Amino acid sequence: MTVHDENLWNQERARMNRKQLASIGALLLFASTVSWAAEDGAALYKKRCGGCHGANGEGKPAMKAPALKGTTMDADALVARVTKGEPTSKSPHNKGMSGLNDEQAKAIAAFVKTL
Repeated sequence: MTVHDENLWNQERARMNRKQLASIGALLLFASTVSWAAEDGAALYKKRCGGCHGANGEGKPAMKAPALKGTTMDADALVARVTKGEPTSKSPHNKGMSGLNDEQAKAIAAFVKTL
């Protein structure tokens, strides 16, 4: 192997290492974002929903608050229920819940689907 070939080899290895580091960095960033969203959804659920629907989504029959654990509603339907409401539902879900933006509603819905 000539000095020129060795230099080319070292440059290629360095380029591959940079690509691997960039890929690992992107993966770690994505994983931390997903983890943050799940934690955020859990915290929002606890603060905004758990009082009526139960800490584990078991519902509270005495309050006529349905269980959310194992719900058949998909995440988009849950987001719509939280943000827009359903006129035939009991308050607070007869209208959109105040103080929640779309991203927060999506985080809550994602958390509910894990129950």
